[in-house]
Amino acid sequence: MSNLFLSINKKIGFVLLVLLIFSQMASGQNQKSDFWSHMRYGGGIGLNFGDGFFSGTLAPSAIYQFDQQFALGLGLNFTYNSQKNAYESTVLGASIISLYNVIPQIQISAEFEQLNIDRNYDTRLGLMNENYWLPALYLGAGYRSGNVSVGIRYDVLYDENRSIYVDPWAPFVRFYF
Repeated sequence: MSNLFLSINKKIGFVLLVLLIFSQMASGQNQKSDFWSHMRYGGGIGLNFGDGFFSGTLAPSAIYQFDQQFALGLGLNFTYNSQKNAYESTVLGASIISLYNVIPQIQISAEFEQLNIDRNYDTRLGLMNENYWLPALYLGAGYRSGNVSVGIRYDVLYDENRSIYVDPWAPFVRFYF
């Protein structure tokens, strides 16, 4: 199953590369390329801590803004979680995201994410380790104001037994500059 998702990821990456090349060719062959002026960067940082618990996330991303309505990009994800004497996990992954502004204030999105999850539990029977790949396909909608979008997304591939999230619904705040 993971080979299927690896194959899909390679195909998505190839299609993205071809789209970017053709968009540059179509914008004018005699003009100096303005590729980098269409790039926008953003991402997320998350921290959560409590009594013996810590969670930290770094999730940089970049999108290519084709026009005022459509953008396509890539993201990375690194998350570390720890519950003292009970649990520890490391999550590494990548995603491809598409954003479409129906009107300037309303943004819809689709994001395919592939995560590698490494979990270690301290149980009464000893240590239990898990390592597996988990795909997610988020469909979302949000309100956009300037460089910020706030909304909610839903994972249509959600698996309650394997997901690192409690629920398929997740709020989001996106920043792109």
